[in-house]
Amino acid sequence: MSITNSLYIGISGLAAHGDAISVVGDNIANASTVGFKRARASFSDLLGGELGAQRLGGGVRLGPSQTMWEQGSITPTGNPMDVAISGGGMFVVKGNHAGRPGQFYTRDGRFQLDDKGFVVNQQGLRLQGYTIDAKGNRGVSPGDLALGGRQSPPVASTLATMSLNLDSSAPVPPPFDPANPQATSTYATSINVTDSTGASRHVDLYFRNSGGSPASWEVHAMADGGDISGGTKGTPVELGAGTLTFDSDGKLVDQNVSITASFTGATPGQTIALDFGDDLASGGTGLGGTTSFASASTVSAADVDGHRSGSLTDIKINDDGTIEGIFDNGERRALAKIAIADFASYEGLERAGDGLVSATTASGAALIDAAGTGGRGSLVSGALEASNVDLGTELVTLIAYQRAFQANAKTVTTADEMMNDINNLKR
Repeated sequence: MSITNSLYIGISGLAAHGDAISVVGDNIANASTVGFKRARASFSDLLGGELGAQRLGGGVRLGPSQTMWEQGSITPTGNPMDVAISGGGMFVVKGNHAGRPGQFYTRDGRFQLDDKGFVVNQQGLRLQGYTIDAKGNRGVSPGDLALGGRQSPPVASTLATMSLNLDSSAPVPPPFDPANPQATSTYATSINVTDSTGASRHVDLYFRNSGGSPASWEVHAMADGGDISGGTKGTPVELGAGTLTFDSDGKLVDQNVSITASFTGATPGQTIALDFGDDLASGGTGLGGTTSFASASTVSAADVDGHRSGSLTDIKINDDGTIEGIFDNGERRALAKIAIADFASYEGLERAGDGLVSATTASGAALIDAAGTGGRGSLVSGALEASNVDLGTELVTLIAYQRAFQANAKTVTTADEMMNDINNLKR
């Protein structure tokens, strides 16, 4: 091997380790970049000439750097729009990045709503996911996630559940008179129901001890005529009536009460069932709701379904990627599910800048589905994945590359001195 070859071998070492230092420098520079994955330099030997039957080395070159995909630490942020992936997979974002339209992938989970209500990343690319309809059915294909301006439509009441005690020792009043309900009933309470437009309607419930054996109580539902189509304001209108029967122990034996109302401006014929708890006729204990003991009549619980329309005020992202909307009318329901991409070979992904990568033939096509399926990780809301760069390790590697660079420089200077000595022989 000639001295000239030694020069070129030393130069190859200088070039390779200089580039390797750039790889380490890139890692160190991105130690605080959200979702960044460190790279590792790889060296390959070069072949030179032959000495006898032995092939001699020709130096070194820096091969393609290898991305290390191990999990970074997950750091809470408190922002519900920040999402970290715990495990495998990448977020899918779509749009125009650096003049290049297409679909990109990232571990950076810093998302926000843009002015059109779409969920976007820091570069304005739209997060991809599956829509979920009002019945809870998930869409088949992922697309842009639009959350802004979401409304919760009104839901009319169909069921009112109540628990009371009706005083079995109360006297029997005169027959019930809708025009004078207070004087012809034993006990009264009220509920608020929701009509089909989302308006709250007040309904009074009058209970009348009918006496007899088994004990029987009448239930009459009344509303102001001003709330009822064709009614007169100030004149009560009866919406429905029924009967509650009790045994000698005060247990609820049977019940049959419902309301049918045509509220002003709403869908006519709205039916609301009244449920007073488990009764003996349905196989219950007769004590799990309404009873008739010899103590003061009182209501202990009342729950009416239905709600008014509402606006989205907050969101919650579950570990399976389901985005749950929280509305100002108290409703909570699933709106969408974040899509997560997996790849046959993560090593084949191509860096696109800003924490983004794109798929190549080497990586294979993106395999997109929900979080927590097929090896895809779960999501952590209100947190971000930190860079997986360990500064201590990188600094030690940097020192090793620096020493190797210095040693290759010594190879060059030694070869140069030897060539000077040869040139001086003829003098």
